[in-house]
Amino acid sequence: MNRRRRGLPAALLALSLALPGCTPFREGLPPGPAGTPVPEPTARRAEPSLQETRGLALARDAQAQVGRPYRHGGHDPATGFDCSGLVSYVHRGQGLYVPRTAADQHRAARPLPREALRPGDLVFFRIDSRQVSHVGVYVGEGRFVHAPRSGRPVGEAHVDDPYFAERWAGAGTFN
Repeated sequence: MNRRRRGLPAALLALSLALPGCTPFREGLPPGPAGTPVPEPTARRAEPSLQETRGLALARDAQAQVGRPYRHGGHDPATGFDCSGLVSYVHRGQGLYVPRTAADQHRAARPLPREALRPGDLVFFRIDSRQVSHVGVYVGEGRFVHAPRSGRPVGEAHVDDPYFAERWAGAGTFN
């Protein structure tokens, strides 16, 4: 009987090693200690879509123009930009052709709700009339790049700035 008792722990150990399916186990992860939850495998981040990649490029290209001079009718970095010229320029750099004026860009863009804005989308404002007369390229976190007016270079502003908030006309995208 004494001999039988000594062999029992060894037999149980051998049996537990032969039955690994009894412990929590997920492929690629070691089992956790008894009674603790086993972590789920980390999800792989999907590659960004073409729309996301292009939007980030539009935002980056707009930010690269910060500091360039304002020029009425301007649409290139050598001479300067007006607001819709800046939008046309950055879109053309991504192979997208958009109308030339802020009002035409507003009419032609696919409308977006404000809460759906992503980098590269456009923000529109009614500055001096009932018609859309100003546009900027959204770069994230409420900020947009625009060519404000004569005497002021291309710069960043915030959609929640009281001046722009009360003149908000909508958002849209060509992306």
